[in-house]
Amino acid sequence: MFAVRDGDLSQLGPLFERYHVPVFDYLCRMTGNRAVAEDLVQDVFMRVLKYRSTFRDEGRFETWLFRIARNARADYFRGRSGVEHVSDDGVDVPSSEMSAARRLERDRDVARLQRALLLLRDDRRELIVLARYREMTHEQIGHLLGIEPGAVKVRLHRAVKDLRDIFLQLSERPSWTVTTGIRTT
Repeated sequence: MFAVRDGDLSQLGPLFERYHVPVFDYLCRMTGNRAVAEDLVQDVFMRVLKYRSTFRDEGRFETWLFRIARNARADYFRGRSGVEHVSDDGVDVPSSEMSAARRLERDRDVARLQRALLLLRDDRRELIVLARYREMTHEQIGHLLGIEPGAVKVRLHRAVKDLRDIFLQLSERPSWTVTTGIRTT
């Protein structure tokens, strides 16, 4: 990034190659929409180019990049209704030797977890995505969000609890009902 900041724009390609998948993953999990996430990734790297002079030596590049991603997402949804579309096509379940019934159960759990994640408040969803999926430390998240690492730990604990509660509520709801058409009097 130092080379890009100093005017060597040929180094933007390697940065894109290294970071576009983590940024896409973050944006996909935050928006629930793969197409929107793809568009936002392009916007993020355009902003990296545009704001390259604001990158400073004292911070980590990944933190700076995810701050840009957060802002791009916020700008996109400003004036929109939030999550536009929840897509289950982003669910990646590793194939293995498990039985068809077990695989179906796992697929349903993964889809339910994704729905639960999208039902969380944005700030709590973001904490979980950054900590669990992006594997950022509490210090990195605190720097990104402008809060103390101890506050990150507390908020993350609350977010995971809320996620678990929503997941369990989704588990209790019947996903389908059978109607027999037989009337009893």
